[in-house]
Amino acid sequence: MKYVTATSDMANTIYNILHTTIKTIYPKYYPKEVVDFFCHHHSKEHILDGILSGNMGVLVYDNIIAGTGCFDNNHITGVYVLPSYQKQGCGSHIINCLETCTCEFNCFSTFSI
Repeated sequence: MKYVTATSDMANTIYNILHTTIKTIYPKYYPKEVVDFFCHHHSKEHILDGILSGNMGVLVYDNIIAGTGCFDNNHITGVYVLPSYQKQGCGSHIINCLETCTCEFNCFSTFSI
């Protein structure tokens, strides 16, 4: 499992991770309007902005991009893991990497486990 800086060629994959996770998990806790809001909020343009900021990363697990995370300065702005990879430590690994990044403010390289 490794967490690496996201690149623009990963935008569609990140979009799919976000939307799959939101549409699968959020309806268990939120009304449809909230689910729709977050799907609209996480547009491809928004994702590309995150990638271009250098603050978005992806978790590669068994050669699959299974999750993503983003931060802004010292604030973690999002963590998403595909439902089929949840409960396996992926989200915790992303959080640990993002916490390191927010402490260092300019961190990205590769974090491996």
